[in-house]
Amino acid sequence: MDARRDDEEEAAAPLLGAPAPRSHAADVHVLSAAFVCLFSAYSAAQNLQSTVNDEGDLGTVSMGVLYTSFTLFAVAASPVVRWLGASRALVIGTSGYLLFILANLVPTWYTMVPASLYLGFTASIIWVGQGTYLTSAALSHARDNNLPDGPTLGSFNGEFWGVFASTQVIGNLISLALLRNGKDGGSVTGKNLLFVVFLGCMIIGIVLMCLLSKRDEKRDNASTHSSFGSMLKYIVAPLKDRRMILLIPLIAYSGLQQAFVWAVFTKSIVTPVLGISGVGGAMAIYGASDVVCSLVAGRFTSGLHSATFIVSVGAIVQAVVLFWLLLFYSPMEGLLGAAIPLFIGALWGVGDGVLNTQLSALLGLLFEDVKEAAFAQLKVWQSGAIAVIFFLSPSITLQAMLILMATSLVISFGLFLLLTLVVEKPSSIRA
Repeated sequence: MDARRDDEEEAAAPLLGAPAPRSHAADVHVLSAAFVCLFSAYSAAQNLQSTVNDEGDLGTVSMGVLYTSFTLFAVAASPVVRWLGASRALVIGTSGYLLFILANLVPTWYTMVPASLYLGFTASIIWVGQGTYLTSAALSHARDNNLPDGPTLGSFNGEFWGVFASTQVIGNLISLALLRNGKDGGSVTGKNLLFVVFLGCMIIGIVLMCLLSKRDEKRDNASTHSSFGSMLKYIVAPLKDRRMILLIPLIAYSGLQQAFVWAVFTKSIVTPVLGISGVGGAMAIYGASDVVCSLVAGRFTSGLHSATFIVSVGAIVQAVVLFWLLLFYSPMEGLLGAAIPLFIGALWGVGDGVLNTQLSALLGLLFEDVKEAAFAQLKVWQSGAIAVIFFLSPSITLQAMLILMATSLVISFGLFLLLTLVVEKPSSIRA
């Protein structure tokens, strides 16, 4: 009877007219579009926190709370994503971003801090889900089409991070347009209209996220969650690998350099020269540079050694910017003075685009068997570093911040070179 029932079900299946599964590349297109809608709103809102919500440092403190929460929850995000499945985790993760934008319509300690705490939780879910989903799509595409893993991961990550970087362009151009007369932070009407527009962007992104194909690896769930001990073992597995230990400083620096732009560059370099209305324009140029570099870096990624060259370029560019700001920069008036923050933003975007694409591709290559845990480690160290900058920025000078950034860059880049020269052999990475 069971065999006959199976035969009948198989015969009836074609009559159901089930749609053909979407291609792996198409899923990445949808994922990228969803993140563009979500983060065009969120990134622009984040860039404005230190200037729009500056009373009592509400915006800066809220961002510090957010990334502290993000760091703590990211530690346990990998088993949560494995339990939910990457696609479901992505949908659930959008709720925190929506709540954060709503809180900005009534920015008080009683709205912003709870919203930031909750966003920290959902951000850990959505970003571990993103890394897992993108890696799964890339590796499946490579194997279905007999392509090498390394270039395919580089190409998929290049597309995602290139498209994602456009959020800085789109969101900040919206901000620039709606707050163009807001030299002192913008009128209440202007700010409210801005965040209502951001809400609309969020809703579109959530709808797109719901359209993603399922990529849930249910076969792994039982073993992962059979006991607390096995779950803990899975979470810390990447930390037992010296490759991850050597990558962690660069991961942390990637968070530092992002927060430097959001909390320090916008407040201490752009606003004194261009006003708050200039923040959107400067960050749009930063985002455009990020887009181009992400796409180019992803295209040329094939393994650890190509990643080393690409990361070196980004590190050198950011080192030049840091040491120039530390030793020679002072605000200037006139056209040249207005152009300098824009030029700095463009150069900084080079490093950000490089780090995003290369770290994601390398984690997918080096830690395929524990990819959720590896991407959780990425967000733990990255978000922890971001929280440090947001908490430190109100209380230390620009010079001290620049010294911290330069020191971190030198140390992290040196350890990354050690990973390339000492630990990894060319044969250990599938090109």
